[in-house]
Amino acid sequence: MSKFKFLGVVVLAGLVIVGCKKDHHHPEHNHEHDESELITTVQLNFTKKGVSDSTFTVLFNDPDGTGGNKPISFDTIRLDVNKTYTCDLILLDKSKNPIDTISNEVLEEADDHLFFFTPSDNDALSVTINDKDSKGRNLGLKTSWVTKTKSLNAGTVKVKLMHQPGIKDGSSAQGETDVELDFPLVIK
Repeated sequence: MSKFKFLGVVVLAGLVIVGCKKDHHHPEHNHEHDESELITTVQLNFTKKGVSDSTFTVLFNDPDGTGGNKPISFDTIRLDVNKTYTCDLILLDKSKNPIDTISNEVLEEADDHLFFFTPSDNDALSVTINDKDSKGRNLGLKTSWVTKTKSLNAGTVKVKLMHQPGIKDGSSAQGETDVELDFPLVIK
């Protein structure tokens, strides 16, 4: 085969591959999920319930997103033993100006999203989801955290957001992971 004929076959094959590019738009969605959406910041706003409620924030901040530079902030969750906390979770894309609040989109698309909170030590902490989607299924932007035992090294709490358009069933077995972080946990 001559060089020109071979080059022609390669170019034609390339055009066919480009022409058959996979379409990421799913007609069953009522929205367009931005595949390149960046979550740079996960903010956990805690309120400790008691005689006088106190608030504090735990932060994960990775300005360039997954895979680039290390996060500039990855706080430890520090909770008191035998206490109840409420937590509001906020997702941000700080690479945009103005800052994009991704958790607003998650709330708008609640039927397609689900957070999971998995403590490495279930004897030390339990997390309950307090908000629901339009079909009465868990969402996870609002939660309650109850500490049970003292543990200076309670391990971690995995915070995971799954995008599950049309397949949300309460499990993390299906869908795409939008964010997954293992926050260090201390209960004192």
